[in-house]
Amino acid sequence: MDENSIAGSINEVKDAAKVAIGEAVGEARLRSDGGADKAIGRIRNYAGSLSDAVREAEAMKSAGLLVASSIKRDTGP
Repeated sequence: MDENSIAGSINEVKDAAKVAIGEAVGEARLRSDGGADKAIGRIRNYAGSLSDAVREAEAMKSAGLLVASSIKRDTGP
């Protein structure tokens, strides 16, 4: 697991708690800060997952299990 995934997951949990506390005490700023921070945590989590996928693909390629080919893009008419 990538460090971004770990940090992202921790941020998501921590910031979900901020949102819940903000809702419980009626604090709008705490709710909105928690929501924004939760989104950042989610992005870091996805970035970590992407890093893991790239690392796995590189390992498969070096083991001869994955053959890289160029992507052909349709450039239109």
